[in-house]
Amino acid sequence: MKYTLSNFDFDLPESLIAQMPLPDRTASRLLHVDGDQLVDRRFSDVLSQLTAGDVLVFNDTRVLKARFFGAKETGGKVQLLVERVLSNTDENRSVLVQMRASKSPLPGSKIRLADAFDVVVGERQGEFFTLFFPSDIFVLLEQYGRLPLPPYIEHDADDFDEQRYQTVYNRVPGAVAAPTAGLHFDQDLLQRCQAKGVQLAYVTLHVGAGTFQPVRVEDLKEHVMHSEWYTVPTETVDAVRAAKASGGKVVAVGTTSMRALESASQSGQLEAGSDDTQLFITPGYVFKTVDRLITNFHLPKSTLMMLVSAFAGYDSIKAAYAHAIAQHYRFFSYGDAMLLTNTSDAQTDAGATEK
Repeated sequence: MKYTLSNFDFDLPESLIAQMPLPDRTASRLLHVDGDQLVDRRFSDVLSQLTAGDVLVFNDTRVLKARFFGAKETGGKVQLLVERVLSNTDENRSVLVQMRASKSPLPGSKIRLADAFDVVVGERQGEFFTLFFPSDIFVLLEQYGRLPLPPYIEHDADDFDEQRYQTVYNRVPGAVAAPTAGLHFDQDLLQRCQAKGVQLAYVTLHVGAGTFQPVRVEDLKEHVMHSEWYTVPTETVDAVRAAKASGGKVVAVGTTSMRALESASQSGQLEAGSDDTQLFITPGYVFKTVDRLITNFHLPKSTLMMLVSAFAGYDSIKAAYAHAIAQHYRFFSYGDAMLLTNTSDAQTDAGATEK
């Protein structure tokens, strides 16, 4: 079957879009999808679905306080979202940003951010602008920036969001959106996983704002995937190989962990290293490393809907989403989760593109 954009659309009542996280990270619901079987669980039940010898792979990125309000030298107001830190050395402290302004600023001009410091405008790169910061970028972001909640969350980030829109294991600053499947884990659940003999491993993928962008072309081959930087350390490769050798499962926590692992497996086996990825996974792709996936519910017409459909089967995902809506699951970043099993092995490797 040839899939088009319309195949990944669905109607979602606005009331099911979670606006706030639950008080307890592990209290969310978990829809267990295994082929045509759907089982309603609590997220804390995920432990019972893991076996000694499995490896959980988490994305340890940290969300930047990447949103700024500022003013051009002419007085015109601007809104910025830092998409990526390009360099943070004494010689070059530069970032890529999305910018809203009534008129685009000229290269060489200055913008006053948060009424606290000036940045210099560099060259435009497609939809992004390059900005040069006066001192350590991460310090300035942390001190003056605002946490960028997803566009479908209707309140500004407060102190509670600053804690709950980060995973408990975040380590490497660089994302502008959280790897939200990981938000369901607390330290106690992580420790109980280890006590059961489940190994914990980490990759880093800095989630970009493109993760929220819907696909806008009906022919999926025409879609240009957004680029994100990732790294897979040697320790994680060793953990994955050990799990495979012992008959354990590789369980990706989130689609970003999945994309990092699969991007680093394009030779046919997982390899350590860092790179940019534009891997676009659609039904037909054969997954090379990941056996199971823990993930939240995704936006209609999104690349992530296509990824989970490739992983668990289009019909299974369609049925799972219909069930979740009927059972009033909570959707998107602060919502509930799914546990999926890979059913793609018998398919052809036609569903992935790197652009």
